[in-house]
Formats: sequence, structure tokens, C-alpha cells
Amino acid sequence: MQPVLNIEDVKCVEVALTREGVSVSELMHRAGYAAAQEVLELGGVDNVVVLTGLGNNGGDGWVAAEALLSRGVNVKVVTPIEPDELSGDLARQVAQSAVRAGVSIVVGPSRDELAELLATADVALDCMLGTGFHGEVRAPFDIWIACVNASPARVVSVDVPSGLSGQTGHASSACVVADMTVTMLALKPGLLADDGRDVCGAIVVAPLAEQTERLVVDADPVAWRTDLADYLEVTTPRTAAVDKFTRGSVLVVGGSRRFPGAAVMAARAAARMGAGYVTLAVPASAAPVAQAHLLEIPVVPLPEDADGVLTAEARDVVRTLAERSSAVLVGPGMRVSAGTVAIVSALLETDVPLVVDADGLNCLARLAGGELPEFPEITRRESPLVLTPHRGELGRLTTKSGTPDSLVGQLEAARRIVWADGGSELVVVTKGCATGCVSVERAVLPKPGPAALATAGSGDVLAGMMASALAQHGSDEVNLALLAAYVCEIHGYAGSLAMERVGSRAVMATDVIDVIGLAADAVEEHVMYPDDAGEA
Repeated sequence: MQPVLNIEDVKCVEVALTREGVSVSELMHRAGYAAAQEVLELGGVDNVVVLTGLGNNGGDGWVAAEALLSRGVNVKVVTPIEPDELSGDLARQVAQSAVRAGVSIVVGPSRDELAELLATADVALDCMLGTGFHGEVRAPFDIWIACVNASPARVVSVDVPSGLSGQTGHASSACVVADMTVTMLALKPGLLADDGRDVCGAIVVAPLAEQTERLVVDADPVAWRTDLADYLEVTTPRTAAVDKFTRGSVLVVGGSRRFPGAAVMAARAAARMGAGYVTLAVPASAAPVAQAHLLEIPVVPLPEDADGVLTAEARDVVRTLAERSSAVLVGPGMRVSAGTVAIVSALLETDVPLVVDADGLNCLARLAGGELPEFPEITRRESPLVLTPHRGELGRLTTKSGTPDSLVGQLEAARRIVWADGGSELVVVTKGCATGCVSVERAVLPKPGPAALATAGSGDVLAGMMASALAQHGSDEVNLALLAAYVCEIHGYAGSLAMERVGSRAVMATDVIDVIGLAADAVEEHVMYPDDAGEA
């Protein structure tokens, strides 16, 4: 796994490195050399334009420029002021060194001059604004960014694309769109979510020192980004000695007269994910619609009110069905009422692995008065519990925190829930353009799926897959956060397969369901035989 550090923690690692004998000057030189090396490895690089800012990120660019010149590359540095006028001692020194070495400079060019310069460049090296950036980009960098994005040059950003917040992933109205980002010491959360997914391109981490790995871990990473090999411990070996019962049984409770489809999709996804037996329990008026779409899955009709929503009278039947199952999913399409709140409460009291999604989460929010962390007894149980909120649902569960608007906000809100609970049986899968699987021990970030998954029903599919994975693991001791991330990884790859079949804008949740099996096989193959399998 790769550690992900908040920006403030990155600064702490830099300080710790200086205490261990790696000076700030040495770090800048290593950062510049790392950037230069990545530029050279792109191949076919004869002309490079380095765009520098006023701080240490600009200093990295001056070092890179001198290193590229020493390798025979034609380099021009674009700077807003003369090198001698830079206020930072270190940035000024490396700039002066580059000039003495023969690096050509262009000071404060006009838009047309810069556009003409970039038109002949093979690579534009973006060293304008670093990890300390926030707010809006000011002149001249807003103009420079527009020129870079309009140029034919390949773009490599140092640390973060200029105009992007490395912490939140929010981009200014002016933001570099890079082909590659060479980030120093560790991944930052803003590179992995929201606008960061669109503007970073390929991400390369440059550790800069042999002590870095240890110091980054000591800094308590905000999250850990998974590699496929990390899932080996939650991948069950295939065997032919199985039947439909040993592959686990899933109960899906949800649906309503108005929204029967969500529960149907969740049940189908649970079956496609490999559960041997799936049962769907829905309001009586929704049962015929559900049964018409589910030839292989039995449908149990439950008591409902005049609006076709489950009532509290269904509680005992649901509890009995749950006790016969390996795992339960509650919530998709269920709506929120006194009856559905009672059903969710009853399922929380069972000793069966449970996934709570969609309206099941909204029922939880009602049970806790919108502040779940203050009522940890609601979620505290001995069997696994997985909550799968998107940002809006997470906001309803933790109203004091408000609705998160970034990956960091998602992780903070999820941690409030799991830390209040304090048990290892609870994981919050906080969904967004980047998803975090948060347990009391750590937050795990699976590789995100394509934007094609941003479609109605995609979350219901993921919830069904999650319940299926829990059912197949049965009573096994398992790293619950890692298992949840593994399911998210398969869900994401299924989204990519569906996109290849029908196009990026045409994917519907049912398209994702149809390729879950193919996605699961491909991801598992890569996990177990990484040298023989293609990239998932």
C-alpha cells in the first residue's frame, strides 16, 4: 500500500528529514533531479520550457532546468521576475546557479510570447505553484496556465498541478492539466479525488531520501492507497468442492412500491458476485415486479402500508430470514418511515454480517437524530457491519460536520463514526469520485472506477456485491476494510468493462451487473498471479 499524507503532515516529514541530516537544499536538489529524470524518461525530449513560481516549487524547477541542460536538452526557464529578485534564499541560489550554468531565461513574457515559446516545446515543466496553494490563481500564473493547457507540449507538474489544492482536490478556475505529476515524498489526498482525478495524469511518487518511508509512516498517513497485490489476504482460493450453500447466502431487504428496482439490482449484483443463494424481501405490492425480473432469486412479500412501504409488522419475518442467511443487505429503495426504521433497528440487533445502504442509512440517521457518532451503541455489534454512504448520506449521518466536499472531508466524517464505535467490526465505505474504506485502524483507498459509474443504481450494485463478499467469507477472520476495498476495486473494473461495451455516457447499473463476474475474475487473476495477468 502507498501512504497518503495531508499537506501539513508532509511538511512535518520535511522537518523530520532535516533533523536526520537531509537539508532543505538537498531535498530541493533531489526533487529537481527527480522531475528532470521523469521528463527525460518520456523520450523524444529536445526542448523543454520550465515555468517557475516565486517559492520552493519554482526552486525545484530551476534545479530541474540545470539538470536537463547538463543532459543536452535545450531548456528555457520562464520566470515572473529576475532570478536575483527572488525573495527566498534557497530559490534564489538555485536560480542563480542555473543561470551561471547557461540556462536561458525569459522574464515576464506576454501571452503571445509564451504561446510561441510553448509551441516548439516537447515538454512543459510546471513548477509555478506548490502544495501551499489555495484559493484563486493570480496573474501572471493564470495566463501562463492557460497557455500551457492550450499548447501541444506534454505537461509534467512538480508536486501538484498548479491551481490544484493538494489537500482538497479542488481546482481553481485556472489549473494546469498535466500528463504526469511527479509528487514529492508521498501521495497527497487532493491528487486522488475530485478535480485531481482530471488534472494530474499519471502520478509518480519521488521519495527523495531513504528515510522517507519510515518517516511518512510515523507521520500517521490519512489513508493508504492499495495496490492489487495487497488484496491477496482477502482473496479466497478457488475450489470445486462447493455447493450453493457453502458459497454463502444473502438476504436483501428493501424496495418499495415506488422504487422496486433498487432492491432488484442489489439482489442481482449479490448473485453475480458469487453468492450461492440470494433471497429478496420487499413490500407485497413490489413482489410481482421483482419476481418478474428475478427468475433465479426467490422473492418474499412483506407487510406494507398504504404507500407500499414496509411496516414494523415485517420486522419478525425479516429477523427470521436474516438468521438463516450468511449476510444481509438492508436499504436500497426502501424509503424512510417508522416501519423501515424499526426493521433496520431489528437487523442491527442480529448476529449476522450486515450491509446498510441508501435508505437504510437514512433510517440510521433518523435513529441517531442526525449525529451517529454521539450514539455509538446503535452500531456496536459483534458481527461485521458495513455502512456505504455517499457524501450526502454521510452528511445526514454526521450533521455537525456538514456534508463533506472532499476526500479528506469524507475520511474525517467516517472516522468520527468508527472511532466513536471503537470496534473492529465496523467499516464505513464513504463513496465519491474517490472512495475510502474506513475502519478504526486505517482508511484504505481502492483504485477508483470510471466516471461512467456516476449513474443511478450504481451504489445499489456495490451494496449487493458487498453483502455477497461478506457472505462468502462467512465466519472467517478478515480485514474488513481491505475486503470492502477489494469489492470496490471489482466494482470499478466492472464499470470500465461496461463502458467498453456501451460507451462512457451510456452505462446503466444493469450493464455493470452483467460484467461483475468478468471483473471479479480479472481482478482476482491479477491479485494471485501478478506476473501473468494484464492490468485490471
